[in-house]
Amino acid sequence: MKKKFKSYILLFGIFVIIFGCEDYNKLTPPVIDPGNADFSRFVSIGNSFTAGYQSGSLFESAQMYSFGKQIADVMGVNYEQPLISEPGTTGRLEIQSLSPFVLYTDPNTGKPVNLGYPKPYNNLGVPGALLYDVANATNSTNCASALFANSPNPLFDIILRNSALNIGTQIQQAAALKPTFITLWIGNNDVLGYATSGGVSPSAPTDIQTFTALYTGVGNAIASFGANVVVANIPDVTSIPFFTTVGPQVALNVPWSQLALLGVPGLFYQQHGETGPATVFADSLSLLTGNVLLTLKGSSYAGYIGVPSGKFYRDFGFPGLPPGIDTTQAFGVHPQNPWPDALILDTDEISVAVTTTNSYNGVIASIANSNGFGLVDINTYFKTFVGGKVINGITFSTMFVEGNLFSLDGVHPTSQGQGIIANEFIKVINNSFGAKLPLIDVSTIPGSLKFAGKLNYDQYGYAKFPVGAFDHLFF
Repeated sequence: MKKKFKSYILLFGIFVIIFGCEDYNKLTPPVIDPGNADFSRFVSIGNSFTAGYQSGSLFESAQMYSFGKQIADVMGVNYEQPLISEPGTTGRLEIQSLSPFVLYTDPNTGKPVNLGYPKPYNNLGVPGALLYDVANATNSTNCASALFANSPNPLFDIILRNSALNIGTQIQQAAALKPTFITLWIGNNDVLGYATSGGVSPSAPTDIQTFTALYTGVGNAIASFGANVVVANIPDVTSIPFFTTVGPQVALNVPWSQLALLGVPGLFYQQHGETGPATVFADSLSLLTGNVLLTLKGSSYAGYIGVPSGKFYRDFGFPGLPPGIDTTQAFGVHPQNPWPDALILDTDEISVAVTTTNSYNGVIASIANSNGFGLVDINTYFKTFVGGKVINGITFSTMFVEGNLFSLDGVHPTSQGQGIIANEFIKVINNSFGAKLPLIDVSTIPGSLKFAGKLNYDQYGYAKFPVGAFDHLFF
């Protein structure tokens, strides 16, 4: 009997050891295998998407979820960023009310948290940076927006800090860190600025010859560092909420001939470079099918539809009335009082934006291939969200506010969106460098509120936002 008892004790002990080890292994974090990639000195170069900018501002609680920071956290390496205390840089969009849904612009401004950091930051993304700026801009006065649009960008001074470091451009500061791993995501603004201004300022995207020369130079410079590199291409700017939110919310199966009966007016607008009475008429079907896009900036002025007034032009960024404008006529629905070109992306401008983006992406793919860089195809991936996509139990889509992917400015990703982008970089890292990095569970990242209310719409079905809410964005 004693022998049997001892045998039971022995078997129980073996059982505890085996299953105890199994439970322990389940609780042990997965082994991080970087493969051939070296993350010891990780640097990111880019613009607002890299910086972690969202809802019209750069602020610490969003920066902590920039895609570069999330990758660095997976690898357990240091990743310094130019943190800005809450509520961040001027113009942060916030939610004043859920039901009804009301946006407001926070009038307060935060301050740099670690301005005295003695080296270049690991995250060198500058909101508003163009491709030109990566290799040429050192401060707010010699960046592309200052030189070519007389609009200095103060974020170059806050992020590059050359008054103290005196090291130079994003490329030069990256070199000073002797990077072992680099992410590069740049070129978005070379077409995005054209699109968000309705093709007015600038009047054309960066031409493909200039883009090719600049990107080749940047690619060669980064290749000379001897680091592992992953670059991302440019998403289709016309598919983001900034362009797809505004317009009559009428079912697409309604025949266009019946739209007028539903109270949805047609739209007169000025084409690119046109002055005086509008010669182009877009019926509501054009708005519904995306042949004509109204920007979120235009949404702020939807309340003027049908109102015979020149106040719109005088008060909201359109000084002086264009020749031929008759303010006694109904705004937007009469050819002599049309919507300004700056608020409309028409068929020709959409074509320019899409064609340019595709051309840029061809250049990026070519440079990546010739230098052995990993390439993240953000353009293709973002298109998979148009109809909705479930990730870690959360549905993401390109819908404004309710889609979770884009922040309140309709252009930049949410923190969860940044996690989704980080995962696409991680997939390419694993594939390109034989690494085995775990993907980020985006459900653990602070996300959008589950809105109790919906967007507000006027009598014609146009989304309503505060006047000027989207006038201060850095792209």
